[in-house]
Amino acid sequence: MRAISRREIMTLASTVAAVGNSAHCKIAHAGGRRLADFGWVWEGQGLDSGTDPSIFGVGEGARYFGLNNAVYIFHPNDDLGMEKLRDLREVICDISKWKVKRCDANKTGRGFEPAIQLYTDGKVSTVLKEAQTVVNLSRAHRNVTGVYHDDTLGSIQRGTRSEEFAQIHAALARANPPLKFWSVMLNDWLDRPEWEGFKRYLDVINLWIWKPENLPKLDSYIDQCRSVFPGKPIVLGCFLRDYSALRPLPMNLLKIQWDHVLRYTEASAIAGYSILGTFLIDGHQQQARYVRDFIAAN
Repeated sequence: MRAISRREIMTLASTVAAVGNSAHCKIAHAGGRRLADFGWVWEGQGLDSGTDPSIFGVGEGARYFGLNNAVYIFHPNDDLGMEKLRDLREVICDISKWKVKRCDANKTGRGFEPAIQLYTDGKVSTVLKEAQTVVNLSRAHRNVTGVYHDDTLGSIQRGTRSEEFAQIHAALARANPPLKFWSVMLNDWLDRPEWEGFKRYLDVINLWIWKPENLPKLDSYIDQCRSVFPGKPIVLGCFLRDYSALRPLPMNLLKIQWDHVLRYTEASAIAGYSILGTFLIDGHQQQARYVRDFIAAN
C-alpha cells in the first residue's frame, strides 16, 4: 500500500480550510420535528444480484420517500451528480469508492455480450483523493456535509493503518464546521477488535442489521453500538431487501424495524435513519410503499 505523502496531506488540509463555513452538518435531533426530517436515502444505481435495473434515477428516491437528505453512492463524485441533488438539504458522498468494472464478455449464441460489476476501491490513496474531491465540491455545493466510507472494516483488514485514517480525518476536520466522516457498521462487526485504533476518527456511525431475523434485538445492538462508539451519533440503516437471502425484506420484520425507528427518533436515541435505497424501490414495491406511508404519517 502506498504511503500518503506529506504534500498530499497538506494539499487536502489547505483545501478543507478554504471551505470554511460552506461545509455544515445538520445531524437531526428530536423536538417536535417530523420523521422525514431525520432521514437519508441512498441515491444511485446499484447492481445487486437478483435485481433488475431501476426506473428511478439519482434524486428520485428522496422525492419518493419525502426526504431531504441523501447518501450519494455508486457514481463518481462530480458537479453533475451534485446538480441532480441540489434541492436536498444534505448530501453525504461516498469515498470508499464504489466503481464499475468491465468483466470478460460471455460468449452467447448472439455473439459477445459485455458484463459490468460494482466493486469498492477502499485504498487509502483512493479515499484521500475522493475526500479532497468532496471537499472541493462542498465549496460550490453547500448541501454537501460529509463523506461516507462504505468499506471501513474491509479497508482496515486490507492493511490501512490508524495513522492513515488520522491524517485523512485531521484534514477533513479543518473545515469549520467540519465535514463529517460517516462509516458503515454491521451489527456483526461491533465486537471486532479493529475498531479500537480507528473509532476516534469516525464521526457518524451508520449501523445496519445484516440478518433481518435479528431486527427484534435492535435495542441491544443500539446499546452495544453506543458502548463501542461512545458519544458518536448513530444513524440506523434500514434495508428494503434481505441481503442475506437475496429477497425483499419480510414485511413483519420491516414493520418491527420502523416501529423502532420512530421510537428511537422520538427519544433522541439515534441521530436519524438511512434507507437502502432508491434503486430497490420498483423491485420492492410493497416494502417501499409501507416505508413511504409510515414516514408521511409520522
